[in-house]
Amino acid sequence: MTEDFETMLTGGHPNSLGRTVEVVDLVLADQGKLADLYQCYFSKDEVVRLRVLSAMKRVTTAHPEWMMNYMDRLQSEIVAIDQASNQWTLAILFDLTRSHLSRVQEIRALEIMKSNVENHSDWIVLNTTMQVLFDWSAENKTLCEWLKLQLERLKLDARKSVSGRAQKLLAKFDG
Repeated sequence: MTEDFETMLTGGHPNSLGRTVEVVDLVLADQGKLADLYQCYFSKDEVVRLRVLSAMKRVTTAHPEWMMNYMDRLQSEIVAIDQASNQWTLAILFDLTRSHLSRVQEIRALEIMKSNVENHSDWIVLNTTMQVLFDWSAENKTLCEWLKLQLERLKLDARKSVSGRAQKLLAKFDG
């Protein structure tokens, strides 16, 4: 490979995948290249960072265990990047790797997601994180009770997608 991943993920329309799938294929063929992909999280180019998120989701879906060498860094370094797409992608990555998380990592994942539900304003962050927390709450009575309170608050959100998701999840608790 003569091009680095950041170069490969640069350019084109911001809403397109660009060469993301090509990068994913390279990583899936050689797990050692995951470190190079991870470093692209720190690109100054927001489009590159968006494509890294897509690539990381695809790699994690195929090999959730590969992400475990990066989980502590995801929970400290990546959570600190002020980009909404990072937050909702982290919720997905936490969900995809849940069975591999240590107890400490699971607690930290819950803290991050709960904070996002309480404090974030982005509708995708809220919807994605509400869903992941709902899925996790089946085995956690304390989380279940906390989430019900948050859903009661969010069902009043002015955005239809947020209020609708909150109402749908509340109905599942009752049903």
